[in-house]
Order: sequence, then structure tokens, then C-alpha cells
Amino acid sequence: MKTRLGSKWPWILSACLGIILFPSTSFAATTTPINSGDTAWILASSALVLLMTPGLAFFYGGLVRTKNVITTMLQVVSVILVVSLQWVVIGYSLAFGPDVHHIIGNLSWFMMRGVGAAPDSDYASTIPNMVFSIFQMMFAIITPALIVGGLAERVKFASFVVFIVLWATIIYDPLAHWVWGAGGWLHTLGVLDFAGGTVVHISSGVAGLVAALYLGRRAEHGSGEIKAHNVPFVLLGTALLWFGWFGFNAGSALAANYLSAEAFLATNTATAAAAVGWMIAEKLRTGHVTLVGACAGAVAGLVAITPAAGFVSPGWSIVLGLLGGAICYLASTFMKSKLGYDDALDAFGGHGIGGTWGALATGIFASTTVNSAGANGLIHGNAHQVMLQLTGIVATWLFSGIGTFILLWVVDKLIDIRVTKEEEIMGLDLALHRESAYPETLTASELPKYFGASGQTFGHDS
Repeated sequence: MKTRLGSKWPWILSACLGIILFPSTSFAATTTPINSGDTAWILASSALVLLMTPGLAFFYGGLVRTKNVITTMLQVVSVILVVSLQWVVIGYSLAFGPDVHHIIGNLSWFMMRGVGAAPDSDYASTIPNMVFSIFQMMFAIITPALIVGGLAERVKFASFVVFIVLWATIIYDPLAHWVWGAGGWLHTLGVLDFAGGTVVHISSGVAGLVAALYLGRRAEHGSGEIKAHNVPFVLLGTALLWFGWFGFNAGSALAANYLSAEAFLATNTATAAAAVGWMIAEKLRTGHVTLVGACAGAVAGLVAITPAAGFVSPGWSIVLGLLGGAICYLASTFMKSKLGYDDALDAFGGHGIGGTWGALATGIFASTTVNSAGANGLIHGNAHQVMLQLTGIVATWLFSGIGTFILLWVVDKLIDIRVTKEEEIMGLDLALHRESAYPETLTASELPKYFGASGQTFGHDS
């Protein structure tokens, strides 16, 4: 009898855990009609949005110096790992669960309890709530990954991971509820954000700026221009981002319908226009255009159109993109140079400023002829929408800025966040990870570190 029970106890334990973690409602069939086309489109869009994060790894990896490629790409990829878990455990419930005082969701959907086949009419009435949660998880992943651009080449890996988990939980989830959650205060107020200008781009861009200011300049900052080490990587990353962004914006229609097509076209149009705008500004200021500039301009356009994609016409998306490209170029070059902060990969110039312009432009160019569920903007006689957009912008700036500073301070006091000067000069790939993107180019002095020799000085807590 004892032997029989011993052989069966793993199955009994598994069954008990299943009852606790997965209530029957998660597997119950639903009588609410599910649109198979909408469901398939949102699942495909989810995959497209997930692809953006590896694309970001290539984009950032190409921009940093040779000695920090592995570190930068690993930081971006690690966000996929930890936020995927955080979202299932608690993130989705905090962001989209039943409202608590217009600030945050409650814990009813902890461990995805009750999130199943039935749609939630507050969000999407033709797809399962589980599908909606998967789509939103991809947004929760890409957002903190963008912060890497502001703190690149300076941060311990373990400290970064802890910071990201805290940031996703304490900053992203409440902010997503404010803007998109049923009952969220900015949502109730009437702030328009189709796919994440405030939630994704302003929040991450401002966090990147705060991180750059908190950490201070890189050890070799100012010793000469730091250029992208691998421009083809930058182009590859841009291509993956552009491709994935169609799921990001067009998928935010949450249905395979005409609005999705409008958002798709506006996204592509604004992106192309922004790349042109950046290149014109670059030519006027420096006398030449660059491939990195064209890529950065395209990303700036993707950012700027994000909050407006489902609210503006194709014609106005051209204007939005052209201005967005030029504005982000000036923010990433002239403004950064004048103010002297070391936003290594222009997380703030591209995402903070691009998201701010896009959110404001939504209040200017939005039209109910494009999306009857939205609102008219300034050019269509509704100046009040600009004020609502400014409210969302200011709230996001303050919440992300102050919250990010507090989290950085806490992590820094508990486990230290910045690497030593010696590690930074050597490069974090070798100092922290004993790995190199280009091992065949290592110098004689770097080879011992690559093969794991003597780690007394470098990389104790990578």
C-alpha cells in the first residue's frame, strides 16, 4: 500500500496544483460567439509584436561598441524571459483586472485564474480573454526592453533584471490600467492612445532618461564620437521592428477589420515619412545622410504613429511622421549635446520625445471619421482633446520619471547597479559574461578573460 501511494503521489500533487492554479472556468466552453478570424489575427499580431524584441536586440546591439554587444542583446532578451513570467503571475491582473479606485487592477486574475475562453466585453468582445492577455503580454515585454537604450554599457546584469521586474510591476502595470484598463482614470477621462504612445514609449523613454542621469556618463563618454559598431545589425533590427510594428498597431484594433487596415497603412506611411524627415534634418545639419540615421528616423516614425494609428487619416500620418522624424533627430543630437546627458542609444530622444509628439499629435489630427470610438482633434474643432492628451503626457512623464528614480535608488542601495570603471573600460561582454561577439578579434590582453582566467577584479556579480 505504501509503495502504491509512493508511486502515485506525483500525480496526486499535480492534480491538486491544477485545481489551485487553474480553476474550471479557465477551460469551460463559452456560449459567447468567438470570431475565428479576429482570434487568428490577434494571435498572429502577438507573434509579430514578440518579434519586435529580438529586433530591438539587433538594433541596440548594432549601435553599441564591439565590447558590449553580448551584454546589450542579453539584457533585451532577458526581458522576454522575466516579464513573460511576471505577466502570467501578476502583471495581467494588475493591468487589466477589475478596477480598484481607477488606479490599478485587483488580483482576481492572479496566475490567470478565470482568464479563459470567454471574451471580456470591456476589452474585446470577439476574442477569448486569454488571447487578449497574450497580445497585451507582448506590449509588457517590449516596453521595459526599450529602457536598455538609456543605461547601455554601464549596468550589472543581475541588478538590471531585478530593476526590470520591479519596473514592470510598479510602473508599467498601473500605467497600462490608467490608459487602457476598464475604469482607469486616464481612460475614463478620454485620453486617446491607440497602441501605446504613453503606456509604452513615453514611459520607457522617460525611464531611459532618468536611468542615464542617475547612472551618469560612461567612463569613455566625451573622449571621441562613439559610433555604431555594426550598421547591418542596425538595419536588420529596424526591419524586424518595422515588420513587427504592424502587429503592434494594426493588431490594436483587436479585430480583423477595416480599422486594422487603416492603422496598418498609417503606420507604414508615418514610418516612411519620419525616415525622410530625419534624413532631411541630418542633411541640413551635417551635410550628409547616413543609413543609421534613416533607420533611427524610421523607428522614430513607428513610435510617433503608435498612439495615433487608429485615429488619423493617411494624409495626416504623413505630416505626423515628417515632423516626428525631424523632432526626434534634433532631440537625439542637438538637445542631447547641449544638455550633456549620456542617453547611449537615444531611448529618450527616440521614444520619450517621439511618444510625446505622437500623443500630442493624436489630439491635433484625430478624426471620428477614421474611428467613431475615438474623438475629433484640434483641426476638426475639438481643442479640448489636446488638453486631455497633455494631461496623459504629463501624468506619464511624472509617474514614470519619479517611479523610475525611486526604483533605481532602491536597487542601487540593495545590490549596486553600476559596474566598476575597470569593467566598463574592458567591456561588459568579457568582464561580466566571459563571452565575445567577435572572439577572433580579441587582443592578447583580452584572451585570458575570454577563457575564464583570473576573475578577481572583474565581474563578481554579473
